Amino acid sequence: MCGIVGITSNKPVTSSIINSLRKLEYRGYDSAGIATLYNGLIDEVKCEGRVDNLEKNLVNKNLQGNVGIGHVRWATHGVPNQVNAHPHSSERVSIVHNGIIENSTLLKKHLIRKGHNFKSQTDTEVIVHLITEYLKKNDLQNSILKMLKRIHGSFALGIIFKDQPDLIVGARRGSPLAVGYGPKENYLGSDSYALKSMTNKISYLNDGEFCILRKDHVEFFDENGNKVNKKILELSSSEENYDKGDYKHFMEKEIEEQPITIKNCVNEYVDKANGDINIYNFPWKTDEVSSIVLVGCGTAFHSCLMAKYWFEQLTSLDVTTDIASEFRYRKNRFKKDTLYIFVSQSGETADTYAALDLCKKNGMKTCSVVNVVESSIARDSEFVLPIHCGPEIGVASTKAFLGQMLVLYLLCLKIGSIRKEIDRKTFLDKIKNLSLLSKLVKNTLTTETQIQAICNSFTDAKGSMFLGRGYSFPIALEGALKLKELAYIHAEGYPAGEMKHGPLALIEDGMPVVVLAPRDKYYKKTISNMQEVIARGAKVLLITNKSKDEVFSENIWEKIEVENISEDLLPFLITIPLQKLAYYTALKKGYDIDKPRNLAKSVTVE
Repeated sequence: MCGIVGITSNKPVTSSIINSLRKLEYRGYDSAGIATLYNGLIDEVKCEGRVDNLEKNLVNKNLQGNVGIGHVRWATHGVPNQVNAHPHSSERVSIVHNGIIENSTLLKKHLIRKGHNFKSQTDTEVIVHLITEYLKKNDLQNSILKMLKRIHGSFALGIIFKDQPDLIVGARRGSPLAVGYGPKENYLGSDSYALKSMTNKISYLNDGEFCILRKDHVEFFDENGNKVNKKILELSSSEENYDKGDYKHFMEKEIEEQPITIKNCVNEYVDKANGDINIYNFPWKTDEVSSIVLVGCGTAFHSCLMAKYWFEQLTSLDVTTDIASEFRYRKNRFKKDTLYIFVSQSGETADTYAALDLCKKNGMKTCSVVNVVESSIARDSEFVLPIHCGPEIGVASTKAFLGQMLVLYLLCLKIGSIRKEIDRKTFLDKIKNLSLLSKLVKNTLTTETQIQAICNSFTDAKGSMFLGRGYSFPIALEGALKLKELAYIHAEGYPAGEMKHGPLALIEDGMPVVVLAPRDKYYKKTISNMQEVIARGAKVLLITNKSKDEVFSENIWEKIEVENISEDLLPFLITIPLQKLAYYTALKKGYDIDKPRNLAKSVTVE
């Protein structure tokens, strides 16, 4: 969520920190700040709003210094304003922080009694005063150790000190933190993307570790202060295209990229010559697995729900899904024959990582489906399946959602084939269908003009519903989530058959309702449920696939028809109109599509 950048160098660092903060804007934030050390003084500039505002403020205050830290903040404790923006500083120390300090209230009371004065409403400021207090009687390293033992919660920290002219301390518990290496300078960052423009040599801190960076030297320590050695990983040197190009928004570009990302993913995993799926080197035998638990948050959880239907249809495995934020607070009965699959676009989702960590501590089999192979979830899983989507900058996930579903579907086919629960002919037919998917997604993207006209009815709506059965139910949930995220319209996804058990009471004249009814085995039942909604005055947008047969219903407000493909792949196609509906509704309402309010791309707090 929040983003950290730190640089210690032999030359001024302000402009480099600003450039790196711009690369972290996609994470979602509401304020920004920077602090540098020059001539033995800590100097800071902060602002509410975007990095553009920060840069304007820097014109009036020329920050010099060869060591500095920067931050983009997503508010947790305290409203988003200049005072609560990071860094937070005392005379001796300045800090940037991602995460939440859970015992900050108690620590604050203790420090006030010792004479410390607080300026902000944040939990972060207690760390500043805690270190300042410890420095009265301890050296730097012992002060850091004492502070880390005192604070509870999750954090990634970047810290500079008045009397240490080229030093930055980084520390991590629960929230990701990376160190980058350069010639005569070193870097600290909350993700490798922020550092990639400066270096491709990266090390990652593990939970409980801290590091001391100087411009020509880096040391790592465990939670007891013992030195640890770190591998230096070399990131891909190929330059990814993060530019919007001719598109108005990153999200628009990412929706249009989906035929390419699907094609790339299929090409990575499908061996067309041998009629196989290139998922090998499982760290366990598939006959040692009798059940699967799929874990994720938000959009990733919807891909887990989708995969549950596929696994149940194509294998005999017992399959359950779990929302990551609930997972570790339940009394889980871990079993050795269960495979836990963790799905996350960023690979840094705090709740999902915590669920993975709990499974690891209990000796469970773990697999991750991620978009960032250098991420914490990927590094800590036994087995990793990348979705090969390239960077996704828009906060509301689109191409990563299709990528997650696609990789989970491929895994399902592979496991079903190994376990001989899918016969060879069926397996080859399904691989053949996958080769058609990219082209059909591309054709489905042409529904744009129709959707732009339809979305006028959603802009004025106080609420809407998205209904589906079977494979279409998780897509209904995802469609509702997209409308909530982007257009700020209350939207609910429901199984169509559940409407008469309560939600039908919400239907009133003119309410827009999206019904997902591809011509699968649920089709006639869903159309019946749709008629019940129409009878209560709803304006129904029907999304189905092309057919010569007429829809078995009258009084449909609008209909969108997607291309035809096998039933188990239709969810990919019916997702596209829902993405565009949310996009164009938000566009008409004039909202910030790539950075929706209150949301963040990489959710690194609980």
